[in-house]
Amino acid sequence: MFTALALARRGRAVTILERDPPPPEGNADDAFFEWKRLGAAQFRHPHAFLGAMCSLIQRRYPELLEAMYGAGARRVELEEMLPAELKPHYVPEPGDENLFVLMCRRATLETVIRRHVGALDNVHIRNRVQVAGILTEQRDGRLVATGVSVRSRDDNDDTREDLHADLLIDASGRSSRFPQWLGKLGVNVEEDTESAAIVYYTRHYRLKPGQQEPPRGDNRGAGDLGYLKYGVFPGDNGNFAIILCTDERETELIEALRDPERFDAICRSIPGLEPWLGDERSEPSTESFGIGDIRSVWRTFVQDGKPLIENFFAVGDAALRTNPLYGRGCSTGVMHAQILVEVMDEHSDPVDRALAFHERTAEELRPIFDASRREDRSGIKRAMAAMEGRNLEKPDSLKKWFGVAFGDAMTAAARENIHVLRGLLRTFHLLEKPGDFLKDRRIRWTIYRYMIRGRSRNASRRLQKGPKREEMLARVAA
Repeated sequence: MFTALALARRGRAVTILERDPPPPEGNADDAFFEWKRLGAAQFRHPHAFLGAMCSLIQRRYPELLEAMYGAGARRVELEEMLPAELKPHYVPEPGDENLFVLMCRRATLETVIRRHVGALDNVHIRNRVQVAGILTEQRDGRLVATGVSVRSRDDNDDTREDLHADLLIDASGRSSRFPQWLGKLGVNVEEDTESAAIVYYTRHYRLKPGQQEPPRGDNRGAGDLGYLKYGVFPGDNGNFAIILCTDERETELIEALRDPERFDAICRSIPGLEPWLGDERSEPSTESFGIGDIRSVWRTFVQDGKPLIENFFAVGDAALRTNPLYGRGCSTGVMHAQILVEVMDEHSDPVDRALAFHERTAEELRPIFDASRREDRSGIKRAMAAMEGRNLEKPDSLKKWFGVAFGDAMTAAARENIHVLRGLLRTFHLLEKPGDFLKDRRIRWTIYRYMIRGRSRNASRRLQKGPKREEMLARVAA
């Protein structure tokens, strides 16, 4: 939708092929509970809409942002997200206006965008259309995309047709079939992929009439117990969701997460979550449900300095995917769409476009991908340490020890120093490349001072209050 919006704003005629029906008429709850949105596996899981995405919408599509507010989306500023110990010392600085998030369910956001984009004169959305294959031709020995073959997904319609276009964009997400179709044409799309070795489960709730969200206290609504990550996602119109994430080898815990009653019992045992689930405060609106096959994926469509296929681009999850636990997918998708339209404005030659898009994607998005994968690997190690009864990982070299100790010191410093936190948040919100904030000498020396305190003390700031693994397993077994 954002790719279509950006292209349409530049006067291009866009046709969107969508396998699912349009959102139902009505409000945000109708969209969440009634929309048969099967084409997005993560549709009803919590989403975080980060500063990179939100500030871009604010700059380029302010009317869309207002429509989101009108549907119930909430804007949460930096000051509201600060730890309690930092709020009294907060002084706004330039750039803080971009460190905000939008809080709403994905169904709400997607409905607003669909209606906004669908109302544009030069955008045509065809719903319930299944793409069945890619159309290509050879031009001077080069493979060129010319369109797609499609079929109707309506029960009483078996229509099949070929659609031709000047440009083909794959925005079909993590289940994209274009790499397989290209493979049948003898084109090998290289894929760099690695499992995050986690699964996560979600349950949605709504505040009861007259109730408010609990005050933010010392026990945060998001954290890491070592063997279990958790988070509260406040949504729109009195709704919120809780996510619980664990290693895919934690079979006993996973079995418990599938059971809504035990899911709630686990949440109530965690101090940061318990206030949200008071009997008088909220009630569940869904069962608990999970998602797996969490992988980092990076696909390359340029090899040996040449595009594999001309007039074809893959954006968002169809090209690169990171662990959704970090909430980066929507933002990187919007950033990728913006890169594409800027490249199209700057280059008219198909080869030049493909190469420029490849280079800009690698320059701006690969650092985010690599950082996410490092976090995945670190999380796998911590989970293994928890399962084996070790409190801390034991690095086998001085270099690894320094890296782990530095990371723990950085986490601890960010809880107590606003300038360190502000730097970390610029990375978290994808407003600068990962680690760029460490170029700030003041931030570096603050973190070094924290390293002197000792790793155990710093690591304790990363882990939140909650049951130890053995205690939690005993609870779920009972």
